[in-house]
Amino acid sequence: MTKDEKISRSETRIFKAVFPNTTNHYDTLFGGTAMQLMDEVAFITATRFSRQRMVTVSSDRIDFKKPIPAGTIIELVGRITYLGNTSLKVRVDIYIEQMYSDEREKAVSGEFTFVAIDENKQPVKIE
Repeated sequence: MTKDEKISRSETRIFKAVFPNTTNHYDTLFGGTAMQLMDEVAFITATRFSRQRMVTVSSDRIDFKKPIPAGTIIELVGRITYLGNTSLKVRVDIYIEQMYSDEREKAVSGEFTFVAIDENKQPVKIE
């Protein structure tokens, strides 16, 4: 399998409903909750690509472009954007979908860096 095929096959999409227990006093999704969901999708994407132990080492510039209201559906999409020796980067975008219409727009974007580790938690080459 080529690198591009592996990247394509590792793309990860997760859908969630935004319920009131995940929102702040403005009735929009907590930023920290969005970041947690993004890191989870990035981790799954990195693991599906490498099939190795992966750990988050950094998150780069998370842009909150639109508030995510309660009562919407969000789609998180993770995709490998960079592949190094022991590390890789995953871009995660969050899209808002209205529950009862076809409206869809990008709300949040960010990039997460992961390193492959061995059983002693030391960096190893991504195969």
